[in-house]
Amino acid sequence: MKTSRWIAALYIGPAVLVMAAACLYPVLSAFQLAGYDWSMGTPWASAQWVGLDNVVQAFGNPRVWNSLLTTLLFAAVCVTAEMLLGIALALALEKPVKGMSFFRTLFILPMMIAPIAVGLTWRYIFDAQFGLANAVLKLLGLSAQTWLADPQLAFMAIVIADIWQWTPFVFIMMIAALAGVDHSVIEAARIDGASWWQQTLWVKLPMVMHVIAITLMMRLIDAFRVLEVIYVLTFGGPGDSTEILALHIYKTAFVGQQLGVAAAISILLLLVVTVLSLGALRLSNPMKGEPQ
Repeated sequence: MKTSRWIAALYIGPAVLVMAAACLYPVLSAFQLAGYDWSMGTPWASAQWVGLDNVVQAFGNPRVWNSLLTTLLFAAVCVTAEMLLGIALALALEKPVKGMSFFRTLFILPMMIAPIAVGLTWRYIFDAQFGLANAVLKLLGLSAQTWLADPQLAFMAIVIADIWQWTPFVFIMMIAALAGVDHSVIEAARIDGASWWQQTLWVKLPMVMHVIAITLMMRLIDAFRVLEVIYVLTFGGPGDSTEILALHIYKTAFVGQQLGVAAAISILLLLVVTVLSLGALRLSNPMKGEPQ
């Protein structure tokens, strides 16, 4: 038994080392950079050690906390909607029905599009003069809206774009999970008189809860680090109403040339994502009942 474990460790060891290096090096570099005053384009030897000044400046900036609140709201709305829609679509398209292969393929197309292209597409859709969104409103007899110039509507725009792009990811994960459900258990519940809703809520979903937890964690992480779509769609505007923390880090680093401060903020983002991810895993305890 011990020999087989050593053999397994030898096989996966190189991959684990590469993954550890790929993950740890950027994190350690961020911690190092957070202690220096350094501008891009200048030699690293010219960087000045400032201690915790960057951390104090970052955490004392109200704009950072506003961006964090915007990110939390964005992640909460998007991930909740994506999980609900993805699970609902998976349940609706679970059974093999004529034409379902086409719809399954259609639903996963948005996540295959590059984020920059997604941002440009939705920017044109929400264009105040020529956008499809206002064209639909006019057909319904409603007045056109300045989508990207109004803080609330702009936030709604980035939420819609994210839901459209990433609901298919939840759909794919749930379709795969539901395909692995033991149908004899479902049949037993049906014979016992359970309705479709009861079978779904009390049998199917609990059996795939570990997949739901993993999917939730992955979507939380992605929602906190989304950048390209919002960069192209609103660039954080109007004002800073759609400036999530990742975009604020980008602006601080590459527009303001405050790389040390940006590194300090990125550490805050890392801590928030880590806490939320661990919370998502512990909430559902996805490893419960798995064979040891």
